[in-house]
Amino acid sequence: MTNKFHGKNVLVTGACGTVGAELVRQLVAGPAAHVVCLDNNETELFFQLEHYKPTGKVSAHLADIRDGDALKLRMRGVDVVLHAAALKHVGLCEDSPNQAIHTNIQGTQNVIDAALASGVERVIFTSSDKAVNPTNVMGTSKLMGERLITAAAETYGKVIGRGKNGPSTIFASTRFGNVLGSRGSVVPLFKRQIDTGGPITLTDRRMTRFIMTLEEATSLVLDSVWIATGGEVMVTKMPVARIEDIAEVMRVGLGAGREIAITEIGAKPGEKMYEELMNDEEVRRTYEYKDFFIVISAFADIKKVQYSHLASTPRPDRPYNSAVEPAMAREALANYLADRDVL
Repeated sequence: MTNKFHGKNVLVTGACGTVGAELVRQLVAGPAAHVVCLDNNETELFFQLEHYKPTGKVSAHLADIRDGDALKLRMRGVDVVLHAAALKHVGLCEDSPNQAIHTNIQGTQNVIDAALASGVERVIFTSSDKAVNPTNVMGTSKLMGERLITAAAETYGKVIGRGKNGPSTIFASTRFGNVLGSRGSVVPLFKRQIDTGGPITLTDRRMTRFIMTLEEATSLVLDSVWIATGGEVMVTKMPVARIEDIAEVMRVGLGAGREIAITEIGAKPGEKMYEELMNDEEVRRTYEYKDFFIVISAFADIKKVQYSHLASTPRPDRPYNSAVEPAMAREALANYLADRDVL
């Protein structure tokens, strides 16, 4: 579906983050007319602009999503907004919850307000499995971000097509799990620990997680832009792995025969034993569509024409939970990581 970006101006918030940078890379490589990179990391933004300057397709602006006026300024002429900026580290958000509120909640509302003021066509919020039945500040703030996006769709985007004040803005969220190799994920941590001779530190051997590579996750975000009709949360289908199995497979694959210990250190504050991408309450309003489960708003009417593409799709019969879904066997996990150049 990336061909649908032909001739479009796309703004990426958090453009220097792991997901944001990969979104920028794929957009620049595709048919998008122009990519606007927004971030508050001055150094990384400078190097990102230098890297893409020869393409003539990229502009970069130093801005924080906490600054609503800056967002309105930079969204002028933008067709699609991919909102990837967030505070994402569970422990740091637990320590400074007010900062998570300012960025993840108020910042998302600022993105919504700027998009409406600028007549943006589509806004996609990148959410997290931690937003489902959240047990920590980060997950709670992500859930609030989803709710703000859904509320914006219900309030401003009820009519698909042209409303009395012009075309409606389509707001939707996409929710995925752990991105292998992203900042803060276990893969680069385990690699560093193996390189230095160990030990590999596990919080708890029983933990399970949804996993996906960065390229896969961002490709699905780009697909979701054009699947969205307004107010949905699009849940990416992902395989499940045990954290202990990831550590063991990486120890065998990267340890070069060395004796590297695996040590259990205990769960961190706010950390869950498993992750959820869809909970019990959401199952009754969820539809399976291509590589996604699509959760429609609790206020939505499935009979409306905007949901006609879901009319004959399968319905899930259980929550999407990493403790319930079968985890990959170690051999399959090793192949999965090797095929994606993680090992």
